[in-house]
Amino acid sequence: MHHDLEILIRFTQEHAEWSAPIVFLLAFAESLVLVSMLVPATFILIGIGGLIGLSQVAFMPLWLAATFGAVLGDWLSFWLGQHYHEQISRMWPFAKRPDLLERGHRFFLKWGTYGVFFGRFFGPLRASVPLAAGACGMSPVAFQWANVTSAALWAAIMLGPGAMGLPTVINHLPK
Repeated sequence: MHHDLEILIRFTQEHAEWSAPIVFLLAFAESLVLVSMLVPATFILIGIGGLIGLSQVAFMPLWLAATFGAVLGDWLSFWLGQHYHEQISRMWPFAKRPDLLERGHRFFLKWGTYGVFFGRFFGPLRASVPLAAGACGMSPVAFQWANVTSAALWAAIMLGPGAMGLPTVINHLPK
C-alpha cells in the first residue's frame, strides 16, 4: 500500500493540473446511484486528500471539485428518482437486491431532509437516499439545501486530513 501511495504522490506532483478533474469525477461517481457501487472512490479521495501537503496542489480547488462532483452526483440521482421512480425497482442491481433501495427509502421517510444530509456520510445510503428523495417527491429546494451543505462538509472530511498534516504521518510510516 505504501508503494501505491508513492505512485499517487508522484503522479500528483508531476501532473497537479489533473488533480481537480480527477477529484471531481471520483466524487461524482461516489455520489451517483449504481456507479457508486462500482467505483471505490472514498478510499482514493482520502488518499488524494493525504497528498495535499506533499504536492503542489492546494486544498481549495480540490475541495471545490469534490463538492461540485458530489452535488452533481446526488442531484442526478435525485432527478432519476423523480423521473423513473416506478421503473427503478426493476433495474439492476435493485431487482436482485431490493434491500439496497428499501434501506435508502426507509431512511429518507424517517429523516426527510436531514436524511438526505446525513445519508451522504453512510456509504450504503450515499447514493440511494437521493434516489428515494426524488421518488418520494421531495421539494427540489429542500433537497438542494441538504445536498450542497452535506457535500461541502463531506468533501472537507475526505480531503481535510491532508491539509491538516496527514502527509507528515504518512512520511513516517514503516517502509
